[in-house]
Amino acid sequence: MYELLKEANILSCFVRVMLALLFGGIVGMERGKKGRPAGLRTYMLVCVGAALVMITNQYMATIYPAIDPSRMGAQVISGIGFLGAGTIIITGKSRVKGLTTAAGLWAVACLGLAVGIGFYYGAIIGAICIFIVMETLHTLDDKMMAGSKILIVYIEFDDLSEIGKFMEQIKPRGVFVSEMELVQQDCGKREEKVAAIFTLSMKQKIPHSKVIEAIQRMDGVMFVEEV
Repeated sequence: MYELLKEANILSCFVRVMLALLFGGIVGMERGKKGRPAGLRTYMLVCVGAALVMITNQYMATIYPAIDPSRMGAQVISGIGFLGAGTIIITGKSRVKGLTTAAGLWAVACLGLAVGIGFYYGAIIGAICIFIVMETLHTLDDKMMAGSKILIVYIEFDDLSEIGKFMEQIKPRGVFVSEMELVQQDCGKREEKVAAIFTLSMKQKIPHSKVIEAIQRMDGVMFVEEV
């Protein structure tokens, strides 16, 4: 039965496409729950499309033995970048978002290639690993970032002079500014605000939430958010 599923026939084609649909849907469902730009349908389409490419490759190789059966698959791996790039955005606070979604799309395309060529156990293991990384390691990633001695914050001040005061106020707390970048505000706003992104270095590990709360209480700070 397994050998039959490795051949390019109607049964194996149906099984492979259904598996690609299932695996892509499982990963896409996790992204969809988090409100990412590429969700359930996008991941399913990418995975099924990649699987179809490899099925077509295998079919062509049986009819024309002289062709390279990996040629179309290589184009999928490099070509999926345009779709991943579309999910990466830079917000007004210079925050890059969508990298995990883009990486997930690339991984799902590779998963579809594995399903499409009939590499079933490799595809199953890959689907499980991708799902675990995207679903369960998110909390671990947040905990690691929260315990870091480096904190990047976006702060809005009511006046330019408040930036210098802010930098002086945080020094006694063991927090120092290692980098600063002024952010251009929307010209359409009536209220003139001064915004900047600070990379803060801490001598000791301090919960980021406590640092944010302390900054929020400082004079001249109108808004603060971790980037």
